[in-house]
Amino acid sequence: MRIDKYTWVVRLFKTRTLATKACDAEKVKLNSEFAKPSKTVAVGDIISVKVIPIWKTFKVLDIPKSRIGAKLLSQYLLETTSEADLRLLEEVQQQQHQNKILGIKGRPTKKVRRDLNQLTK
Repeated sequence: MRIDKYTWVVRLFKTRTLATKACDAEKVKLNSEFAKPSKTVAVGDIISVKVIPIWKTFKVLDIPKSRIGAKLLSQYLLETTSEADLRLLEEVQQQQHQNKILGIKGRPTKKVRRDLNQLTK
């Protein structure tokens, strides 16, 4: 099965188009090499997907015939991402969520930076 289709079938991506675009943007690795969307996946392969700021890694256990339900995912895919990486990802996601709640988007503007500097003096 093609890697773009496989990552969609096992629910790593919401649509097949997103899976193909991720492969083209070098956000998907197959056995530690960047994979084109047409690369073939076999049982035992290691798939890595870039989720900023880490690479989530998965081991292919089996290849389904069609898109599977979330409950059946453990039969086809095993996540092998380290605990430290998962904690880092959780911290970054929490920080982004807090920034979203506070209305902070990206780098501060000059005005906001000046206001922050006034507060710290």
